[in-house]
Amino acid sequence: MNSQFKKGVLELIVLLSVDSKDMYGYELVLEVSKVVDVNEGTIYPLLKRLTNENYFETYLRESTEGPSRKYYKITVLGKKRLQELKETWTEFSNSVNNFIKESENND
Repeated sequence: MNSQFKKGVLELIVLLSVDSKDMYGYELVLEVSKVVDVNEGTIYPLLKRLTNENYFETYLRESTEGPSRKYYKITVLGKKRLQELKETWTEFSNSVNNFIKESENND
């Protein structure tokens, strides 16, 4: 996938993932990787920014597989941001898809 496309949609995918259930960082990397190819170096700075912007809250949970894990939980503000991004994405993708269809009809 084009890196600019990926960068533009990553916040939406992360917010959608955490909206469905609280997740820890590496779990999010695995979840997001099902949609776009990402690594930890991409996800963790985004998680920090989303937390700083109050879209996520964090808490620690004990793990049976090592040290405690930091979980991310979406906030009310995060849900509002998610709704805005979903609406923007739908409008944007519909516009682009319509343009593609129209240009194909002109061929």
